[in-house]
Parts: sequence; C-alpha cells; structure tokens
Amino acid sequence: MAKTHVTMKVNGAEVEGLVEPRTLLVHFIRETLALTGTHIGCETTHCGACTIDLDGMSVKSCTVFAVQVQGAEITTIEGMANPDGTLSALQEGFRQMHGLQCGFCTPGMIVRAHRLLQENPNPSEEEIRFGIAGNLCRCTGYQNIVKAIQYAAAKINGTEFKEAAE
Repeated sequence: MAKTHVTMKVNGAEVEGLVEPRTLLVHFIRETLALTGTHIGCETTHCGACTIDLDGMSVKSCTVFAVQVQGAEITTIEGMANPDGTLSALQEGFRQMHGLQCGFCTPGMIVRAHRLLQENPNPSEEEIRFGIAGNLCRCTGYQNIVKAIQYAAAKINGTEFKEAAE
C-alpha cells in the first residue's frame, strides 16, 4: 500500500512520518512517535482513553486518520506538564485529590479537562461532569476526578480550593 508523508506539530515539536492512508492517529502517535501516554481503549470513540487536543479541540484519536491531521497542532498527555517539567495544575490536581486509580483513563481525562478549562475557566460541578462525559472511568466513580478538575481550576484562577463538605 502506498504511504503518504505527513507533518504536524506534536507537543510543540515538528514531526513527520510516512503512513498508510488507513493508519489511525492513535497508532501514529504511539507507534511512530513513541508517545505511549495516549491509550488505546475501545477504538470506537466510546471510552475517551485516546483523547488528544487537536487544533484547540478535544478529539478521540482512535477514529481520526493520521493523514487527516496534516499540518495540525496536537497536544498529548506528554505535552501537559509545565515547560520546566513540573506537574501542570491538572496533573497536580489528579495527584492531590486522588483523581485516578488504575490510571488507564487518566491521560485522556486530563487532556479533555485541559480543553474544558480553556473553554470554561471556572466550571461548576455539573459543567465538569458534562464536559468529561465522553471519557469513561471504570474505577473512580468520578467524584475525585471532579474534585481534581475543581482544584486545578482554583489553582489556575489563583483562588483558594474549597472542598465541599461530605
């Protein structure tokens, strides 16, 4: 099968590769670029484990062909840390608020939450739950994920995080 040359910016770096037209973006990211933080879950867009940020939108990379993102700008979980290598507010929130258990959904959840906070810097609990509805977690029950996103929003906005009384 003929291969197509693709170029794109991933986590701020120009990358390129030769791909078959049928190569899914998630496989290009994991296998060609060796960025294995983007997980493969269902391969049908149902679970969100493969969520990336593509040109300012949350996208499930398991149903996008690599050739479709020619010239695009992509951010994966590997691009979420601060420039100095320290944890981003969201990564810190997931750590501090115990927003993960097995960790399989975590990369996609953090990337989706990043875009959510770009679109709505101070979301309510209901807006967070709606905003992450396309990303499934089979372990946590979502409560601590919501807290992690609230923690990150407060930190980004320079306000005090106040955990709700239970």
